[in-house]
Amino acid sequence: MRKALDLAVVLLALLALAVPALAQDLPAPLRARKAGDLGTVLTGPTGMTLYTFKNDKDGTSVCNGPCAENWPPFKPEAGAPAAKAPLGVTTRGDGSRQYTWKGKPLYYWKSDKKPGDATGHMARNIWFAAQP
Repeated sequence: MRKALDLAVVLLALLALAVPALAQDLPAPLRARKAGDLGTVLTGPTGMTLYTFKNDKDGTSVCNGPCAENWPPFKPEAGAPAAKAPLGVTTRGDGSRQYTWKGKPLYYWKSDKKPGDATGHMARNIWFAAQP
């Protein structure tokens, strides 16, 4: 019984060490950051929180026009290296490209003002902070 308990403690310690390592191994340009009670969230290169939209379908963004003004798509810069899974790229309705995470298009929220803000999480119960 004691050996099983010791083994469980060791496994939990290894898992605790592995979780931050997973967040650090995100494909560029993604980063991970603590966002208050949400824990670790995905961010863009400037540390601003990224979000997913519940209404997007089959990896395609349906957030256009005024929606995209409030929730700017996270787009690859010209000359950006190819995305490495689970980071991907989708083509938007206007022909521009947008990063995806595990098949879900990624967005910023215009009301987040500084790195670590995640004020868009749970907005209208359809926007969620993206997590590694």
